[in-house]
Amino acid sequence: MTELRRRGGGGDPDSTENISDKETDGDDKLIFPSEGEGEIEGDSKAETPDVAPSKDNTPECLNKALEGLSSRWKNWWIRGILSLTMIVGFFLIIYLGPIMLILVVMGVQIKCFHEIITIGYRVYHSYHLPWFRTLSWYFLICVNYFFYGETVADYFGALVQREEPLQFLVRYHRFFSFALYLAGFCMFVLSLVKKHYRLQFYMFAWTHVTLLIVVTQSHLVIQNLFEGMIWFIVPISIVICNDIMAYLFGFFFGRTPLIKFAYVLSQYQYFVCPVEYNSETNRFAVECEPSNLFMMQEYTLPAVIQNALQWKTVNLYPFQIHSIALSSFASLIGPFGGFFASGFKRAFKIKDFADTIPGHGGIMDRFDCQYLMATFVHVYIASFIRGPNPSKVLQQLLVLQPEQQLAIFNTLRNHLRESGLLPSSGEGQ
Repeated sequence: MTELRRRGGGGDPDSTENISDKETDGDDKLIFPSEGEGEIEGDSKAETPDVAPSKDNTPECLNKALEGLSSRWKNWWIRGILSLTMIVGFFLIIYLGPIMLILVVMGVQIKCFHEIITIGYRVYHSYHLPWFRTLSWYFLICVNYFFYGETVADYFGALVQREEPLQFLVRYHRFFSFALYLAGFCMFVLSLVKKHYRLQFYMFAWTHVTLLIVVTQSHLVIQNLFEGMIWFIVPISIVICNDIMAYLFGFFFGRTPLIKFAYVLSQYQYFVCPVEYNSETNRFAVECEPSNLFMMQEYTLPAVIQNALQWKTVNLYPFQIHSIALSSFASLIGPFGGFFASGFKRAFKIKDFADTIPGHGGIMDRFDCQYLMATFVHVYIASFIRGPNPSKVLQQLLVLQPEQQLAIFNTLRNHLRESGLLPSSGEGQ
């Protein structure tokens, strides 16, 4: 992702050599009260975070094939080859369907969480904070249980109705989620050690902010996916194209092809239909009658544009117009996710979150802008796209008591008769 550039500096913007002594002695220094006040003593080790430098894990075959090239060109080829590999893998995962996409999102979420938590653990490794890593992963499990349970309740109503144990879990899902979190909270309080108070609370906050950034936004990615895979594929592709074009050609080259990309995807039910669980086949279904959003419409152009282009009308899918808003956000605001991640890495004097992908760094280095984009897409859908969902209303009706269902039926029947959509009782006789 886009990296921050230091003012007036040269060389590699992410290298630790470019960080001045003034920065080292500034905000990164931690000063603690004396032990008599119940906190740990200041330690010179706190001034220089103990984070291991990134390792070169480039496959040996690539190293041999690219030997003789300068480091700059070698890195360029490694980044290019791995980028193409990831893009091919991305399309393969799309072909495998929504279940595989959900599993990939969950895997990416876990890896990103691991990378950020590992940075915190390495920075303060010498203090041996009790239960820090165990509780971090416990809270990850709790939050995922809450979010995925909400997803099951929202999108798997037919399955829930069939299985009595699931009905019980869904009915008291939020209570169970809170009880699990409360158990972790109590374990944290019981693990407090007098000499480590400040660092323990610091890392408690570190874990929760990581959960907010990574897990919450991963859940929004999955919510977008259930609205239709096009709401998952297009935003991710926009960010990828924007990064590639920014890296190779500059800021503005990536926009027009994205509108065409949206045009192509809008023609296929596989991409535009909401992802729904079919209780009869026990599979996800992506078949539907496309909404007006994916029906070709004729638009009259403003007079100014008519005079300039000599066109009076233009045929577009409404989704193409929405894709302009998505691509504008990705180009103008999306990079700030990268700036935020770059500032975070500079604060701890590291170049990458991890060394998972040769030439690219960690998984979080590739998804820093994607998470911000996913949040925007979710808000955009909720604000401008999503309307009442009949299937969700039906799912809620099915869990009501028979007398409640009958009361709603009578109310709805009377309303339809008053609206003239049903004949009155006298006419029916």
